[in-house]
Amino acid sequence: MPDVFEGILGQPQVREFLRQTIAHGRATHAYLFTGPAGSNKTTAAYAFAQALLCEKGGCGSCDTCIRIRRRTHPDVHYYAPAGAHGYLVDQIREIVSDATLAPIRACRKVYILDRVDQLGTQAANAFLKTLEEPEGDVTFILLGRTRDAVLPTLVSRCQVVPFRFIPASEAAGILSQNTGVTIERARIAIEACGGSLTQAIQFASSSERMSFRSRVLEVLRLLPQADERDVLEYAQDLIERARAPLDEVRTAQAEELADSSEFLASAALKQIEARHKRALSAATVQSLFQLTSIVRSWLRDVLAVSSGAPDRVVNLDDLEAIRHAASTATPASLVDALREAQRTDEAIRYNVSPETCIDVLLFTIRKAIYGSGCSY
Repeated sequence: MPDVFEGILGQPQVREFLRQTIAHGRATHAYLFTGPAGSNKTTAAYAFAQALLCEKGGCGSCDTCIRIRRRTHPDVHYYAPAGAHGYLVDQIREIVSDATLAPIRACRKVYILDRVDQLGTQAANAFLKTLEEPEGDVTFILLGRTRDAVLPTLVSRCQVVPFRFIPASEAAGILSQNTGVTIERARIAIEACGGSLTQAIQFASSSERMSFRSRVLEVLRLLPQADERDVLEYAQDLIERARAPLDEVRTAQAEELADSSEFLASAALKQIEARHKRALSAATVQSLFQLTSIVRSWLRDVLAVSSGAPDRVVNLDDLEAIRHAASTATPASLVDALREAQRTDEAIRYNVSPETCIDVLLFTIRKAIYGSGCSY
């Protein structure tokens, strides 16, 4: 019978471990999920949270499971680094303080901390006692890329669950099998979502997201004829389109607040509002990362053709434009453009204005690929 762990695609050993943990009542208070980006650590963390809070061990269909899946359950908290160099001490103190409070709906609270390899010594010191001996029924799920990148003092207090790297070809096959889309569309979706299978499933099945991708590729094709004003307008248009799905997030959050306002105290409502703010911020960053991922995918295709490896092209539906760009660019200039795309991701993650980031990225691509051939 299907359960919440079925959604942890490409990680059969992790699925079985988590199932057995729940089935035999062996859950502990702290876990460290380690693995590369796109290995489904976040999906697994939320599935585990469902199983921990659900009275049926993760049925997937009850109110608790649905709320956790939609990221609206008040007792499941997600955190990511808020500072330019990682987690802030005040951030960790907030988690420690909140962990002492009673759950709002369930009998347990779950805290998911992403990118804990960015949790420095000072912040970690404020967390260690709570991580080792939390008050009440609390479970911490820490997510990191590698075990070695996480402070040993954190690792020693957690049960480590390793996630394997999922090759792009295998990921495309899994996505195609689970959604019915073609392998070509699956590859496009995986590239657009930075390798995340969970996000790629939603992307590949969404006509709105695929339309967004088409607009990004169109802008890249228009850059040779674009003047400065055109580039600025293109950047603003792409940002607005990237943010469009956030309206759905806001609607769901408003519904949750309306549903909870009648029976929750003001302090609990403030907790929900704070979680909503974090969730909206995370959704904003995710949407902008999809924009830069599509750009990077296209640039890599241009580099592949320029380097004599056209069989590695992913965006086959834009092959003519890719070939044209490859005929005017050099491998060195394309590498520069790809580096700028990476810098754009880092700037967005650290709350630099998206408008400024995408402006600079498009100007850099225009110069790197089309050089003096632009009409400006």
